[in-house]
Formats: sequence, C-alpha cells, structure tokens
Amino acid sequence: MKALRALSLREQAGQVIRAGIIAGELRAGEIHSANVLAERLGVSPTPVREAMLDLANAGLVEAVRNRGFRVLTPDDRDLDEIGELRLMLEVPATRTVAERASDADLAALERVLVDIEGAAEKRDLPAYLLADREFHIGLLELTGNRRLARLVDQLRDQTRLIGLKELAESGRLVASTGEHRKILEALRERDADTAEELMRVHIEHTRGIWAGRAEHGAGDDA
Repeated sequence: MKALRALSLREQAGQVIRAGIIAGELRAGEIHSANVLAERLGVSPTPVREAMLDLANAGLVEAVRNRGFRVLTPDDRDLDEIGELRLMLEVPATRTVAERASDADLAALERVLVDIEGAAEKRDLPAYLLADREFHIGLLELTGNRRLARLVDQLRDQTRLIGLKELAESGRLVASTGEHRKILEALRERDADTAEELMRVHIEHTRGIWAGRAEHGAGDDA
C-alpha cells in the first residue's frame, strides 16, 4: 500500500483499501485499525476511518467496537451469483460499446490498458486492481447507462481475488492482461461477436481467480 497524494483523501483511501481487500493484501477475517492503515498510507486517521465506513456500507468490512474493521468473506455461492450477474450485464454491454462507442472513447481505454500492463509488470496488485476497475467501469460507462456501471462496480466490490497474488508472484499476471488487450482490439475493429465472447471468457477466468483456481486458458492462452 502506497502513500497517498492530495485531493480527496477519503476517496483515495477507499480506493486503495478496497484494492488491498480484493487482492487479499488485507486478509479476510482479520481486524484492521484505522490508525495503523492511516500510518501505512501516510495520512491522518480521519479520512481512513471515513473510507472504512464507506466500505462497511458497501459490505466489504464490518466495524468492530473499539478495535477497528473486520474484512468480510463472501462464500462460493456469493461468488457464483456475482459471476453470473456480471456475465448477464457485462457481456451484452460489450456488444453495445462495440456498436456505439467513438474512436476517441476507445482511445481513452487504451491509456488505462497501458496502466494495467505497467502495474502487472511491476507486480503491483493494488495499482493493477485500480486500473482494472477503471478499464471495466470505463467500458461500461460508454454504454451511456450510469446505473449499469455503478451496479457492476458494487458487484466487483463484493469479490476477493484469492489467486491474484499467486499469479503476480509467478509472473503470469502480465500474460493475463492480454485478455484486456484482446477485448479492446475487438472493440476497435467493431467486431461485436468477438468482443462479447472475449468478455465472457474473461469474466469466467476471473471467477477462477476469485477461488484461487488456475483455470485453463487464463493467462497462458490470453
């Protein structure tokens, strides 16, 4: 976890802590003090405490009186339901983007993709997850449906990428970013069928990473 730069410290703290939770850097079931997290992030406890309350409202943590916040753990049924919902929402949305998004819109996604690839090369999991979120939510925002983007963002908050750390440590995280690259290439070519299928496969692979499974094709074939 890195020191934060200025502007909205509450929002920045929330983004970094959320990424740490989803990546498993802040382990499920453990209690984390706002003061300790604030020291790690290089800010005062107040914005961190406020950010943790936001995360509690989102269902990622729960407050433990006089001790801090406990990271909650979704079970396999929760993760299956989240994966199914993402398939229902993001796959057809990808077709809509292929058919409607402008070249300038897709160029903006390219810049985010470069951030994903850079973070993967450095094995920086929080930075990777922040950029990955920006890519997926940015893509959904190109449908013009703000509620869709917010809903998927909430679903992503409820996941835990148990196998992501292992992917990074093994060096295969770089390869797995190729799935994002292929999706963007299909969008640029206005190939809606391919873009839909690539997104479906990507989300299915991600479900495997949630569970710590090395799914065939994830990363190696990406």
